[in-house]
Amino acid sequence: MLRFSSWKVTSILLMSLLAVLLVVPSMLGETSFKSIKAALPKWLPVEQIVLGLDLQGGAHLMLEVDAADVLRTQVANLRDDVRRILREENVRTLSGGIGAQGRTVQFRVTDANDRAKALTKLRLQSQPSGMSALGVASPPTFDIAEATDGMVRLTLSEQATQDKVRRAVDQSIEVLRRRVDALGTTEPNIQRQGVDRVLVQVPGLQDTKRLIEILGTTAKLEFRLVADTGFNPADVEMLPQTDQPGVLPIEKQVMVQGEDLTDAQPGFDQRTSEPVVNFRFNIKGGQQFGAVTSANVGKPFAIVLDGKVISAPRILGPITGGSGQISGRFTVEQASNLAILLRAGALPAKLTIVEERTVGPGLGQDSIDAGKLAAYVAAGLVVLYMLITYGVFGVFADLALLIHVVMIFASIVLLQATLTLPGIAGIIFTIGMAVDSNVLIYERIREEHKLGRSIVSSLDAGFNRAFATIVDSNATMMVAAIILYFLGSGPVRGFAVSLGLGILTTIITAVTMTRMMISLWYRWARPTRLPI
Repeated sequence: MLRFSSWKVTSILLMSLLAVLLVVPSMLGETSFKSIKAALPKWLPVEQIVLGLDLQGGAHLMLEVDAADVLRTQVANLRDDVRRILREENVRTLSGGIGAQGRTVQFRVTDANDRAKALTKLRLQSQPSGMSALGVASPPTFDIAEATDGMVRLTLSEQATQDKVRRAVDQSIEVLRRRVDALGTTEPNIQRQGVDRVLVQVPGLQDTKRLIEILGTTAKLEFRLVADTGFNPADVEMLPQTDQPGVLPIEKQVMVQGEDLTDAQPGFDQRTSEPVVNFRFNIKGGQQFGAVTSANVGKPFAIVLDGKVISAPRILGPITGGSGQISGRFTVEQASNLAILLRAGALPAKLTIVEERTVGPGLGQDSIDAGKLAAYVAAGLVVLYMLITYGVFGVFADLALLIHVVMIFASIVLLQATLTLPGIAGIIFTIGMAVDSNVLIYERIREEHKLGRSIVSSLDAGFNRAFATIVDSNATMMVAAIILYFLGSGPVRGFAVSLGLGILTTIITAVTMTRMMISLWYRWARPTRLPI
């Protein structure tokens, strides 16, 4: 059983060499790494270890979803639905139109038949789509109250608002992730905190001002018509302009949603050479945009971003190509940021920054230095103990330990996982686990030899009988690492990842690699006594 075929030895050596090659780029400076990566083929996995916020510094933001903004959006959507239903059923309201206050939308229809038609459609509209987890229909999203004077009041339920806030947080996380990725950063940490908060950590980014501008902007883009004189005041709102002082009367009805954009890129106007944003719609948005511009030639068409009019150009003719241009006296950086926001999509609700922190690279370097010192001290004591206790076998264990650490870092590079300070602690922890496996094997070999077995028989029995114990102990630790990963968050996950990787490499190095080295040593030295 101590015999190792040539292909096994070659495989182990190649695996060790590959691990070393994967780790080497992380030891190079930024300039050297970029030049080497540019010279190598694209398919080669040449990457550096990604350091977490606590190791290289960066930006830390805690954002909170504005529940009041979610409610306002719900009420506005409900009002639009009511307007659409009344128009489809050809139902006329009395003076005042459709009003909204708090979480209630109200209107008055005196004709009983018209009111009955509208209420039938509204009751269907109030039923939530889908079923609950238990297969029971969820309660209505809004309650309907009918007064004797023909007044109908639709009030959003508290549960519907809470569900909307939870969904808004989930949607915000995805939108924020796309925005941060567009900045070119690596391994951002974006996760939910509590019911209505989102944690954003971007390692290596020191420009928090631009990050706040990108993340804090809702980027809700709408295309609306500028209201004519004599238009119903209830369906008009006065919005400020960004490119000049004053306000414009804008129709509340949204003609085309920014959600229908498929692409947005910064560019320059061919006539004025000013920075602009070129956009393109999907099929639905392109058709709507073409229909609106065809029916309203000569009228000003407002481009509204987050409740502010960026520009209101006059429609000179039908625009049916599904693409257009946004201009608004932008700087180059403003045009670039707007394009990023539009590509990533709008946030479902306004986000408020409740905590802002910048971790300097100096603090991260202190953590790295402390982690290095702890790793060096731990590794040095382990190496010294193994040499004193097991002699030449201790040398084999120490070599396997070195490869064990290299393989952990190589695995982190391949997975493009983020190395954090708790991750370094996990690696140090696995150093002791890896050596513990060698201790089990060596002590078993010593016991078998004391029982009168030959050297070969003792070595063979030591590895075979200790293997089951090693697998059992590492399996239980792997279960703990998996639980920590799925139930933990942030630093706990970093520790769990390094611990799990360390457990996997322990089996390879402490058992297979050590066994190979002892086998080759025995065939070369042919010892007459056991050196432990």
